[in-house]
Amino acid sequence: MLQNIRDNSQGWIAKTIIGLIVVLMALTGFEAIFQAATHSQDAAKVNGQTISQNELSQATDMQRRQLMQQLGKDFDPALLDDKLLRDAALKGLIDRKLLLQGAEDAKFAFSEAALDQVILQTPEFQVDGKFSADRFDQVIRQMGYGRMQFREMLAEEMLIGQLRTGIAGSSFVTDQQVDAFARLENQTRDFAALTFKANPAAVTVSEDEVKAHYEQHAKEFMTPDQVVIDYVELKKSAFFDQVKVTDEELKAQYEKEIANLAEQRRAAHILIEVNDKVTDAQAKARAEEIEQRLAKGEDFAKLAKEFSQDPGSASNGGDLGFAGPGVYDPDFEEALYKLADGQVSAPVRTQFGYHVIKLLGKQAPEVPSFASLKDKLLRDLKTPLVEQRYVDASKQLQDAAYEASDLGQPAQDLNLKVQTSAPFGREGGEGITANRGVVQAAFSEEVLDEGANSTAIELDPETTVVLRIKEHRKPTQLPLEAVAGNIHDQLAKDKATAELKAKADKLIAGLRDGSIAAAGAHDGQQWKSYEAVARGQDGIDPAELQALFRLAKPQGKDKPEYGSVVLADGSLVVLQLKGVNDGAAASDEEKQQIRRYLASRIGQQDFAAYRKQLEGAADITRY
Repeated sequence: MLQNIRDNSQGWIAKTIIGLIVVLMALTGFEAIFQAATHSQDAAKVNGQTISQNELSQATDMQRRQLMQQLGKDFDPALLDDKLLRDAALKGLIDRKLLLQGAEDAKFAFSEAALDQVILQTPEFQVDGKFSADRFDQVIRQMGYGRMQFREMLAEEMLIGQLRTGIAGSSFVTDQQVDAFARLENQTRDFAALTFKANPAAVTVSEDEVKAHYEQHAKEFMTPDQVVIDYVELKKSAFFDQVKVTDEELKAQYEKEIANLAEQRRAAHILIEVNDKVTDAQAKARAEEIEQRLAKGEDFAKLAKEFSQDPGSASNGGDLGFAGPGVYDPDFEEALYKLADGQVSAPVRTQFGYHVIKLLGKQAPEVPSFASLKDKLLRDLKTPLVEQRYVDASKQLQDAAYEASDLGQPAQDLNLKVQTSAPFGREGGEGITANRGVVQAAFSEEVLDEGANSTAIELDPETTVVLRIKEHRKPTQLPLEAVAGNIHDQLAKDKATAELKAKADKLIAGLRDGSIAAAGAHDGQQWKSYEAVARGQDGIDPAELQALFRLAKPQGKDKPEYGSVVLADGSLVVLQLKGVNDGAAASDEEKQQIRRYLASRIGQQDFAAYRKQLEGAADITRY
């Protein structure tokens, strides 16, 4: 129950649709020529504010990369039509400009310090949990931004985010709406189903039909758009052998390592907690009483089992085992390291309460030999040097690739080898061509169309590559004989399903008017009955469930509703809805989930309406 709410609220299906086709009209006359010349660098104007051609180009390129990343292997190269992409990107820029103007009118703002904190705390800009300026530059460069450009973009995003939260976050849901949604969500249905299997083998498909389908859907039968790339690969690991460490440095590091080793102490304690029921004074008095009993010779372990409120050690006589400095609360540790073997401390106050501590023993640190630590010492000494060399080499590779007309010179400068990939398409390939950053770079306008070297691409924290196109294999028409079999099978399946649908429609019409009796078999198939089926019922095809819950409620017990649905395998199911059952009342937790879901959905609708209102009232000119 409520699974579809959880699914909808936890993620979005990565589907992008571009449906608006731009009809370009020829400009004629002196006024049009003058306007085109005047606004040659402008893409649009929104309430007097300009969107430049440069902004549009950058947004189009980003939209192309997002399409490739979101759809992955399902990506259709036809969506890369520049006119469609530019139109969608321009609409997005206009919407963004309107929202920024709306945020400004509503007096939304934030400080430069807040912007800095967002950048500093972004994980993608961090190395080992700390902000790295080099990492920041590398990431935003791959996005196509300079530092100031990125700050401006992020500042705009934060303003739009404030506006969105202010509008969408103000939505509310009534108890009646929650209850109504819960009743529908928890509703179950009683039904019966007849399943008819399609038989494509019994259908005849002619060669002429196959050929006609091939000609009408020619764009569906193309070879993939593929490229072959040359690339150079810079690996951090290659610098470990180049970095040298002297014996003196190793020995100094060894001395530093063993100097950190400390004596281990075995402690036992009796904890008296300070909590809502026991005051500080009461806990201290109890601890002092225990201390006095120990001074009279009573057994520590026995008293720990009786009085200690530390469940982890009480049953073991309070024994905490051996530990070194930095493990315990500072006050506890200070008292422990003042004790002699077998000595008991006075009550020690920590955040947990009062402790009576006994030192059970000491253990001298085990000092590892120089030989056993040598590999670790080498790694510790080399790592920061290698990291710096790798960062410097990555910058050098980036600069050299930008300045060079091929990869020969960058490879020579850094002693790298130019490698060549196997052909791959927009869905990626194997090895480095499986990386989405590599695929996006290879099919970018700059690399694919202009023949430039790519920017430096970070495959992982230890590998950077630069690539260029060696060969572009554009889509070509597949011959009919190569796809005829697949076309024949699909047409046969479609025909068989269409015949089933015609029979099902006739059957349903007869069942509704009573000319066909509902009971018994139909074309050799028996009804299969189900009771109290929920929307997310296991064991039933989701398409069948969706069709079932779209049917209207029967007008009476003897007046079922009928419908049909075609499943993905081509089979057809005739549905007989017998009854609709009210679900159990939602729990308080379920009502909270529903309230959050509905509020989020209403908030999104309110924000969409606000955007539409801004657009309707705006003065927008597209050039």
